Amino acid sequence: MKKRITFRRLGILAVSAAAALALAACSSGAGAGSSSSADANEFNLIKAGTIRVASMGDAKPYTFTDADGKFTGFDVELFKNVAHRIGYDDVVFTGQDFSGLLSAVANHQFDVGVAAIGITDERKQTVDFSDGYLAGYLTVVAEKSAGIKDAGDLKGKRLGVVQGTLQEAYAIKNFPGTELVKFPDNNAGIAALNSGTIQAHFTDYESAKTYGQQYDNLDLAINIPSFDAPAGFAVAKGNEKFVAALNKGLHAAMEDGTWKELYQKWFPGSPMPDMYLPKAEQTSTPTPTP
Repeated sequence: MKKRITFRRLGILAVSAAAALALAACSSGAGAGSSSSADANEFNLIKAGTIRVASMGDAKPYTFTDADGKFTGFDVELFKNVAHRIGYDDVVFTGQDFSGLLSAVANHQFDVGVAAIGITDERKQTVDFSDGYLAGYLTVVAEKSAGIKDAGDLKGKRLGVVQGTLQEAYAIKNFPGTELVKFPDNNAGIAALNSGTIQAHFTDYESAKTYGQQYDNLDLAINIPSFDAPAGFAVAKGNEKFVAALNKGLHAAMEDGTWKELYQKWFPGSPMPDMYLPKAEQTSTPTPTP
């Protein structure tokens, strides 16, 4: 009887010891996991291991959704390439109206904004930016019969702009006497132009070129250089480590020719801003022709 009690006590002690070891192991594992998670989230992402991107679904060829509803375009492919270089393949794009995109990034609803976002001093008050990765032209699209050839021809006209864009800011400053009509996206502006609600629409050169190819009645009336506000990736203020990593990946993509390959794919025949080419290939940037 005593032996049975002794064995039972030994058994209880053994189970208790095993449980203690298991708890210790779990505790040790949790600590390691927490440390690992912290390391994995070194860029203070909303969700560790995933980069959530605020973008636009109708800004072709920069960012847009294809027939299957998937995001694609120059900016999309470039950002995914940069993200891969810094260790992230889980990249989730979500469409936003441009007018609220930067505030959504600033408020940490998204980790980054990617939509050919021009870097300006005013926008730097809201978010931080990566280095620039795209520079081009601003273009006024008008009916071929409208006779619009320069800024003076816009006086007294109704000019469409996408709210919150460089085009809106530029038009306010440089097109006095022009009535600005604000739209949530370029498609809405072009529809208004085709219906006669406005006399011209102000967008970027590449989008304008696409609309010019789509509608025979439209002309790329005015092309304006915009190299002082190159596009950059927008990040919430204070996340310097994330910005530095994006810059490192971005410059690597430029130097090994990835940027050039994507540019030729998405902007065939368009003038190529040479400041983003491999250093050995940099020459001069031509002016686009309508």
